[in-house]
Amino acid sequence: MVVVPLSTSGNNPENAAGAAAVEPVHWVRVAAAGSLALSGVLLMAGKSRAGLVAAASGTALAMIDQPDTMRTWWNTLPIYLEEIQSMLSRVQGALDDIAEQREKLRRVSTK
Repeated sequence: MVVVPLSTSGNNPENAAGAAAVEPVHWVRVAAAGSLALSGVLLMAGKSRAGLVAAASGTALAMIDQPDTMRTWWNTLPIYLEEIQSMLSRVQGALDDIAEQREKLRRVSTK
């Protein structure tokens, strides 16, 4: 004879405790991840406007879900902007030097 265990009813206290231990679904995270995944699919399919809109909405949802991380990024943003500005000014200086050398070569070659 084979004994097959039957499921217990919902009135069992052990079952109720197990149900309470399940973590809630973070719908904002799910929506953010879905939007970002959808944006990737849309961008790969050649739908750039819709992909960018989906990416922007997914990013906004991620920002709403992670306020501490966004606060940290916001506080470090000026440092990165200063570094980028410094790099761009160096590139501009290099381009100016190249333009000056080109003018010198043009003047020498036309004589």
